[in-house]
Amino acid sequence: MIPTPQEAYELLKEYNTGEFHLKHGRIVGDVMRWFAVDQGFGDEADFWQTVGILHDLDFEKYPEQHCVKEEEIMREHGVDERIIHATTSHGFGLTGIAARPEHRMEKILFAADELTGLIGAVAVMRPSKSVSDLEVKSVKKKFKDKSFAAGCSRDVIRQGTEMLGWELDELIGKTIEAMRASENAD
Repeated sequence: MIPTPQEAYELLKEYNTGEFHLKHGRIVGDVMRWFAVDQGFGDEADFWQTVGILHDLDFEKYPEQHCVKEEEIMREHGVDERIIHATTSHGFGLTGIAARPEHRMEKILFAADELTGLIGAVAVMRPSKSVSDLEVKSVKKKFKDKSFAAGCSRDVIRQGTEMLGWELDELIGKTIEAMRASENAD
């Protein structure tokens, strides 16, 4: 089964009650939808969004088993194996999951997941509390400050950027654009 984005969000709510996790799932889903269109996969936008919504399905309840437990949960719900691989591969190198990001979508999820957290943290420090007026240079400055938003792995962002064959500025710029689109959709 390939859940629609709406069905994916309902499944996310079954395993997550905290506003932070629900908002993060929605934002990453919106970002992935934007990237699908940007990267020429517009016909797969719902699929990419569903993957983004479900990528941290297990994190609130099972942080120590992240990506492992979500694989189990998704199989119990009959979720398509492509979604399972995509969501679990975002934990590559971090969770003991062997699934490496292979498809362009998986590589974008791997890189953008952590980056959305960093960009969000930079945005709330601004007078506007928004990404609407955020610039790449502001994010890069905070990217270099390892104590700022310390939970957002710079190594994962760099590794994802390399997987994509992009420059860091390009990934940051595109992710800011994607987050603007998400923010404007609210």
